[in-house]
Amino acid sequence: MKTRMDLWALPMFGDKKEYPLSNSPFDEQTPQVSPNGRWLAHTSDETGNYEIYVQSFSADGKLGADKKRVSTSGGRFPVWRRDGSELFFVAADGQMMSAAVKTDGTEFQFAAPKSLFKTRMLAWVTNFHEYDVSPDGQRFLIGTLVGEPKAPPPTVILNWTSELKK
Repeated sequence: MKTRMDLWALPMFGDKKEYPLSNSPFDEQTPQVSPNGRWLAHTSDETGNYEIYVQSFSADGKLGADKKRVSTSGGRFPVWRRDGSELFFVAADGQMMSAAVKTDGTEFQFAAPKSLFKTRMLAWVTNFHEYDVSPDGQRFLIGTLVGEPKAPPPTVILNWTSELKK
């Protein structure tokens, strides 16, 4: 099976040897462990679009099979609120989203995500994690585009080597 971007773990005990958490033909990115260490939020494109998923994460560092999709219309860059009661992410349209979650039981529970505000991030263009959330979930630090781009769109020249011969 050909894989793309996979999630890996590096234990800080024992032989300290890295190992794969996921091994699929999809991109899995931006993993975030919940504050209590029992859940792993990450991005995957297994539906054809990037979405936010949460899976159980055991004390010995294994992912459970109980994967749940939290986002409904695209999502990247999950961030847990410090008390584990919310999961934030950026939707495909740039909206900062929040889903109320319960992470203390044996099953991960979540409410439908709600839009908080529109961002002007490059999150869907770049692979940089451009924001963070205060521990109480009330303030955001976000990399933001300022002004409107003034540069013309890039031009792609195909077969440019043939021009060198002239």
